[in-house]
Amino acid sequence: MNHRIGQGIDIHAFCEGDHVMLGGVRIAHDQGLAAHSDGDVALHALCDAMLGAAALGDIGRHFPPSDPKWAGVDSRDFLRKVNVIIKHDGWAVASVDITIICQLPKIGPHADQMRANIAADLGFGQDLTSISVKATTTEGLGFCGRREGIEAHAIVMLQRW
Repeated sequence: MNHRIGQGIDIHAFCEGDHVMLGGVRIAHDQGLAAHSDGDVALHALCDAMLGAAALGDIGRHFPPSDPKWAGVDSRDFLRKVNVIIKHDGWAVASVDITIICQLPKIGPHADQMRANIAADLGFGQDLTSISVKATTTEGLGFCGRREGIEAHAIVMLQRW
C-alpha cells in the first residue's frame, strides 16, 4: 500500500493566560490553554493523524505528559519529531487538512501563518498548496460554544517514499 490516511483530534480547556498557541502561532487571547506542553491543539491533532496513518500509536505514546521533559514544549518540536518518526518508517506527508473549532480567538487572520509553519516543519518549504487550515464555530453550542476550550481535527495523507 502506497498511501494511508490518518485522523487526529485534540481538545484543551481554557485556563488563565494571555494567549493561545495554534498552528505554531502565538495568538493574543484573554485566556490560555491548560496543557502539559504549549497546548497547541492543531499541531497535537496533526501529530496524532500522522502517527495514526503510519500505525505508530499516538502523541501520548511518544511524548507522554507524565514525562517532565515535555512540560511547556513548543508543539512545533513535536511535529518535527513526528515527521522524523514517520519518515524513518518509510512515510512522508502528502497533504494536511486541519479544522480548528472555537468561538474565539478568530483563526482566519492567522491561518496562512499556521500553514507556513506546518509546511516548514514538514519540509514543504514555501509550498502551501498541500496544507489546509480552516476554522468553524459551534454556533454557541457545547463546550466550544460556551468558550470553555478549543478543539481541532486533522486529516493527513501519507505516501511511501
